[in-house]
Amino acid sequence: MKNDIKMIINRELKLDAHESCFLFGPRGTGKSTLLEQYFNKDSALWIDLLRASEEEKYARNPDTLIAEVAALSDVKTHIVIDEIQKVPRLLDVVHHLIEHTQKYFVLSGSSTRKIKNNAANLLAGRAFVYHLAPFTFTELGKKFQLENALNWGMLPKIYQYQHDSQKKKFLQAYARTYLKEEVWLEQLIRNLDPFRYFLEVAAQGNGKIINYSNIARDVGVDYKTVENYYSILEDTLLGFFVHAYSGSFRKQINQAPKFYFFDVGVTRSLARMLSVLPREKTNYYGDLFEHFIMIEIKKLIEYHQNEYRLSYLRTKTGLELDLIIDRPQQKKLLIEIKSNHDVQEHQLSNFSHLIEEFPDCEAVCFSRDTHQKKFGKIMVWPWQEGIGHFFK
Repeated sequence: MKNDIKMIINRELKLDAHESCFLFGPRGTGKSTLLEQYFNKDSALWIDLLRASEEEKYARNPDTLIAEVAALSDVKTHIVIDEIQKVPRLLDVVHHLIEHTQKYFVLSGSSTRKIKNNAANLLAGRAFVYHLAPFTFTELGKKFQLENALNWGMLPKIYQYQHDSQKKKFLQAYARTYLKEEVWLEQLIRNLDPFRYFLEVAAQGNGKIINYSNIARDVGVDYKTVENYYSILEDTLLGFFVHAYSGSFRKQINQAPKFYFFDVGVTRSLARMLSVLPREKTNYYGDLFEHFIMIEIKKLIEYHQNEYRLSYLRTKTGLELDLIIDRPQQKKLLIEIKSNHDVQEHQLSNFSHLIEEFPDCEAVCFSRDTHQKKFGKIMVWPWQEGIGHFFK
């Protein structure tokens, strides 16, 4: 049984309806639903390239779009093209039409890999770029429950299912659909089996410093292939890199990046961990909570403060700082993430030591505490309040 709540969730992302734009986001994040709220069928021409007949028509003759736009009445002010990566040649036509008509173009996609080069001209001030992620906890409001988010993630469709067995099947199907439609049919790789195993290994190492050589050995491919696999994940919007801190830091060791998948539930599915329920006070629960906080921060930064830059730090002695955020015209924000209900001062000793290397910073800990605390220079925030304060 499903509960259809998609129309009553107001998204944090706001579009400018008077500009052409790209709307990128992984499959299932609600791009079409969001666009339907902005552009109805009366005022917009809708083109769905997931339909085989539509894809074939425009792939065979992209200039068909020029004739169709010429025939539109003045009432039709927008052209919405869903899954533009299916026919990247259409971007040249769209570029021409933006220059020579008064129409607005809204292009959505779940992959940037095939359109990066074609989109370069459009991005030079002619089309805004937006990214849509799964639900945020702020969007769900009272419907949000942390345990559900850590178990099943935040994809909109998850909230249409009442039973855990349905949620599990949906997430498993999501992984299969990604492999089939984003990777195999788009011919991003020739041999799917190593990539399928790589997904499992990468998901198990989510949020950890990437060791390309070890992953290559586990998967049975070479180092460069693993690098290419990660670039496919990034280009198909399945996750994002957090790079090592690049500022001057005398105790820093040169490190590879970390990679975070875009959704906790999808990550658990790819790692084949859906049958393992997270339990408080375990390392696994702590890892999932850290992952959840990281992607919530990432979502809100993309929606509201997209000039912020994220990095992490690990010293030669093994001390690690979860997140460093460079904020233009503001102090660096250093964030430690703890899944505890009652953070104590001794649990922040390593964090206290590290922040001494950043004399002009703001240091916070996001935890499951119910009230704020302060230990020296560190402010402990209940995670909802902290994220709302710094990123809304």
